[in-house]
Amino acid sequence: MTEKIFPADINELAPVTVFLEEELDKAEANPKLMVTFAVALEELFVNVAHYAYPDSKGTVKIGIDTSGDSIVVQLTDSGVPFNPVAMPDPDITESAEERKIGGLGIYMVKKSMDSMTYEYKDNQNILTISKRK
Repeated sequence: MTEKIFPADINELAPVTVFLEEELDKAEANPKLMVTFAVALEELFVNVAHYAYPDSKGTVKIGIDTSGDSIVVQLTDSGVPFNPVAMPDPDITESAEERKIGGLGIYMVKKSMDSMTYEYKDNQNILTISKRK
């Protein structure tokens, strides 16, 4: 797994995306897979940047593993404990006006990936997403 640490700051989204694209390019991932991961990583990174460190600045470590049958992306931060996997899925049958705010991005990531897991270990949030190549 190739890892890189970024400030958990919305202004770091472009470097995060470049890191992902470089790793997926090396793995010769197809364009559809690249877009799927770019959208998912953007959603997850932005959530960490906005919510993980409410009273301070922090970092997020992003790991990318392209060596197996699946591409695996892992985000690790030491911010507020938060398990997005446990969030109830939004009621997508409701209109946009009726639906409660929040949760749609996490739902989209869950649906676009083959796997999404969360672990809180050593005071760190560890969120892992994966999808077959």
